[in-house]
Amino acid sequence: MSATDVTALVRPDLRAFAGYRSARSESLRGDVWLNANESPWANPADDPSATAGGVRRYPDPQPAALRQALAGLYGVAPGQVLAGRGSDEAIDLLVRALCAPGDGAIVITTPTFGMYAVSARLHGVRVVDVPLLEAGCNGAYSCDFDAVAEQAEAAGARLVFLCSPGNPTGSALPLEAVDALATRLERQAVVVVDEAYGEFAQAPSAATLLARRANLAVLRTLSKAHALAAARIGAVLAAPALIDVLRRCQAPYPLPTPCVELALHALAPEALDVTRARVATVRVERERLREALQANPGVRRVYPSDANFLLCRFADAQSAFDALLAAGIVVRDMRAMAGLGDALRISIGTPEQNRWVVEALSNMAVAA
Repeated sequence: MSATDVTALVRPDLRAFAGYRSARSESLRGDVWLNANESPWANPADDPSATAGGVRRYPDPQPAALRQALAGLYGVAPGQVLAGRGSDEAIDLLVRALCAPGDGAIVITTPTFGMYAVSARLHGVRVVDVPLLEAGCNGAYSCDFDAVAEQAEAAGARLVFLCSPGNPTGSALPLEAVDALATRLERQAVVVVDEAYGEFAQAPSAATLLARRANLAVLRTLSKAHALAAARIGAVLAAPALIDVLRRCQAPYPLPTPCVELALHALAPEALDVTRARVATVRVERERLREALQANPGVRRVYPSDANFLLCRFADAQSAFDALLAAGIVVRDMRAMAGLGDALRISIGTPEQNRWVVEALSNMAVAA
């Protein structure tokens, strides 16, 4: 499938949809800007040293500098990047662009990130679940790609959402299997690979497949490794034709100027050096914490992880949760998720914070 052919997978009523063109969409130059009904004065709370009129001006919908920086970071061309509000907006845009309201289906592989199903259900789209397989050759969760393909074909799914590394499983997916799935579904569906935790996995990104798989989209975010969760900056990486469609479905001003400026500072070479060093520390701490938790008699299982967290099963998950909370440590309770009735998800903290986790759970074991 060529890059232009991917538009055949878009909702027919949106293929020629122009979307809303905001005042900032026009490529105009001038000294006095009176085209967007903005205030001619800066707000008293605004930084007087801010550029481009500060926050009284509507932001650029897709700042060229940010797209260029994200493209460089992820190894793609700027035309393959759509920046938006974290990964959540990207998920919603993909569902809206490819699935007609009240029609069609998406495929997910649970346990997985909940927003894929939420976005689909809010749009009236059926959710087909192909559960991950537990305890593969290395003890990690794995994806049954053949079953995913079969269920997608049977349901006429327009989207397949894969999370790699998975949340909450922590397992990265093999690229060759993702490639084969996209090939099999190229005339039917877009395969979406959510790489929110990709920096923590020492494996190639699915973005390396974009040159030959037009029906592939990759989600990235600055929320995790880059420590910008509150700035809400994420990106869709895809064929330019699909990026163009998603952009026409996007709200007029998705990227607040202060958040864009913060992201650009975070993507400068010096900041990236710090981020890479911290990611390396997380990888070391992840294995150290896993070994320590696995040695605790109250821990049934700690899954191998390519992300910045560990999924753990406990003999008594409530006691473990309470022991951690008593020590002032908040972790994610996963027990409401199917198949994880004894599990907690623990993010990797600083070396000191990880030591507190081990101590709190050791005390629980002693008390038991």
